[in-house]
Parts: sequence; structure tokens; C-alpha cells
Amino acid sequence: MRRKGLSFRQKKKVINASVMREIWNYIFITIAAVVLAYVIIFCVGMRTSVIGVSMEPVLYNGQEILVNRFVYRVMAPKVGDVVVFLPNGNANAHYYVKRVVAKPGDTVQIKNGALYVNDLLYKDVEYDKIEDAGIAENPITLETNEYFTLGDNINNSEDSRSGNIGAVSRDNIIGKVWFHMAAGDSPVGLME
Repeated sequence: MRRKGLSFRQKKKVINASVMREIWNYIFITIAAVVLAYVIIFCVGMRTSVIGVSMEPVLYNGQEILVNRFVYRVMAPKVGDVVVFLPNGNANAHYYVKRVVAKPGDTVQIKNGALYVNDLLYKDVEYDKIEDAGIAENPITLETNEYFTLGDNINNSEDSRSGNIGAVSRDNIIGKVWFHMAAGDSPVGLME
């Protein structure tokens, strides 16, 4: 017979099997999400940094960016995309980061310090007066799978106006800039 009254004996806590299953499910889902995120970044994406001031004020020298390497396998680059490419496919060169201003079939020319695509003034990006037209002084008609790229900081950029770069082949485009990193290495946002 048990006595009623005060007891200083602690009851043993029993861990329910369903509670343990729930805890393991949360741990498994968390680990699976982290692994999936790393797989996506390493298989689809690529991390690199901007070299030079040619894309200021959007991207600056030394800034880390994430590149989507998969997107251009399913669709073509669009005018306005910020892309990463190797000039002339030179694997020993650093990655160039520039904005696509013209696509295959377009005719590009720089006249009186302004960019014209198909004889229309280019208005998608507000450029300063272009001091050096380079090879775009004369009309350039882009062939199949060729893109014309420019840096946003137009007068401090080595881009498709340069004879040693010229029109960029789609085969040499690595991917589209996906996120750019802020000073604390946290993603700032999707590039438009």
C-alpha cells in the first residue's frame, strides 16, 4: 500500500517513440535541405568575383557574384542580361562581366557618342557619352549565336567594342549573373 503525502522521489521521464521520430524527421529534413542547396550551387551555379570597374555602379571591383550556369542551356541570353564570359574562349583569361546590348541578327553602331541597335537609339541602360566607339564605329551585324556586350561604366570598360574581344559567341558565355554579394558575403538580390 502506498502512502499518500510528500514524495521526494523523481519520476523517470519517458521519451515517447513518436516524439523521437518527429525530432529525427526535423534533423533529416534540415540536413537534406542544406545538402540540396550545396548541390544546386555547385552544379548549377558558380561563384566568381568582378575584376575592374567596368560594371559600376551595379557591380564593383572585387565584388563576389553567383553565376547561373544552367539558364543558357535552356534559353538564349536576352538583351539586358548581365553575363559572365571568357573572351574568345581563352581559358587563361579572367572572367568578363558585361551587359548584353544586342542579340544575333541585330546591327550595332556607335555614332556621335551614342549606341544604336538596328538604327534605334539604345535606351535600356542610360550610358554616358561614349568616348571610344572602337570597332563599333562602323555597323556590325551579329551572326548566329553572337552577342554584343558593354560595361555599364562605358568609358572604363573593355568590352565588345575592343578588337581583341569583339562580339561574344554564345559558346563562350558561362552564364548569367544570378546574385551579387554585399560586403558581408550575403546575397543582395537577383540581377534583372
